Amino acid sequence: MAQTDNTRQNAQHKATLKAAHRKKHGTPHTTTLRRTLRREAPSTVGLLVDAQDFAAMRRYGTFPFDDHTVYLQQVEALLKALTAQGVHITVALFDPEDYEEFCAESGLDADTGASRSRFTAEIAAAGATVAYTGQGIDDLIPVLVSRAVRQATWEYATLLLADLGTCADCGQDIGRAAFDRASHLLMRLLETAGPGTHHLVCSVPTDNDQLLAVLHTHRDSTGPARLDSAEGAEFATVLAVAVALESRGGVVLRTSAPDSPDRVHGWRLAHGGLAPLTAGEVFNAYCTDADTGEPVSPESGVEYCAGFDIGAEPPESHH
Repeated sequence: MAQTDNTRQNAQHKATLKAAHRKKHGTPHTTTLRRTLRREAPSTVGLLVDAQDFAAMRRYGTFPFDDHTVYLQQVEALLKALTAQGVHITVALFDPEDYEEFCAESGLDADTGASRSRFTAEIAAAGATVAYTGQGIDDLIPVLVSRAVRQATWEYATLLLADLGTCADCGQDIGRAAFDRASHLLMRLLETAGPGTHHLVCSVPTDNDQLLAVLHTHRDSTGPARLDSAEGAEFATVLAVAVALESRGGVVLRTSAPDSPDRVHGWRLAHGGLAPLTAGEVFNAYCTDADTGEPVSPESGVEYCAGFDIGAEPPESHH
């Protein structure tokens, strides 16, 4: 009888332990469901890309790293570990100055991991990000920096256009009209460029900075050019600044096609249109160092060609 009681007590004890375990960890089924949800919940990692930004974060006592190289190694290990779990990861550029401003405006203590996490979520929603696809950290950083520069350029150009207001003569929004005109010029340029892989650069000087926009497209022998819509909008916005401000903006087109040398063409902005450069002007622009003005050796296998007429309609009005 005593043995029976002991057996019953042991069984009850085991059942109690199992119930406690299920309460804490869930049943095997619920645990599997949680793991599935975890894989489907995206993660965002804020990255300090250079030593200067890293040094700025070291003033916070809760920031656990003291060596930038080790920090980058740990971030790369984290990215790989999350990827191995099937988690989609977005990497965002973490700027210490923006972080400090964010915490001040939000009333947050900047020296907490929770604040850093919240800021990372904010920049992931509106800032420059790159999807992690398994690339090394040394390959990831230049792409992320380039994305951040592109976004900053687009935001600055958008503000410039927005501040122009309306035309005193016709009441038209000058920035909107300039963007529409730039979009027309871009579409005509892509249509007349013909088949091939095209790399376009738009350079626009302003009072405070030199704006640059880059666009990559490809066009088959039939059909329209294929381009990224975000890149196209950024390019048109920077080009619109040149149109609106009547600046000395310029556009360069480099076309690559199989079994033929690359061809480079160029245009300058003039009276709301793209005026073709001569072959000599294109050569000088491409073979001169922009910072020093010194000559640069021309690339082999590249033809420097005059710009061509893109057949754009004349502007409807001149502001």
